[in-house]
Amino acid sequence: MNSICNMTFYEPYKSGYIIRIKLTPNASFCGFKGFVADANGIQYLKAYVRSVPEKGKANEELIKLLAKSLNLAKSNIDIIGGATEHYKKIYIETSISQNEIYKLAENAE
Repeated sequence: MNSICNMTFYEPYKSGYIIRIKLTPNASFCGFKGFVADANGIQYLKAYVRSVPEKGKANEELIKLLAKSLNLAKSNIDIIGGATEHYKKIYIETSISQNEIYKLAENAE
């Protein structure tokens, strides 16, 4: 597994984490798969949702996916950047360990 070099898709922040995600809406499945770097080399976890990118539906499904994957309430998850873009910054307020965040990456590879 080569996720060690890809673990830069998140960072500890305040009382939780900021996770960087590249969202693909209108996909054939819902989940995490792989990593991508932007033009500046910043790593993003790739997420896919079935919802269309209209009226926040894809963002809503992403929040549900993260909440389910991390066993958290949706109210602990907030999109703080890129709400209308594919590249997103998401704040997750939680006391879970980094190992729980690693699980997102493990499922993605």
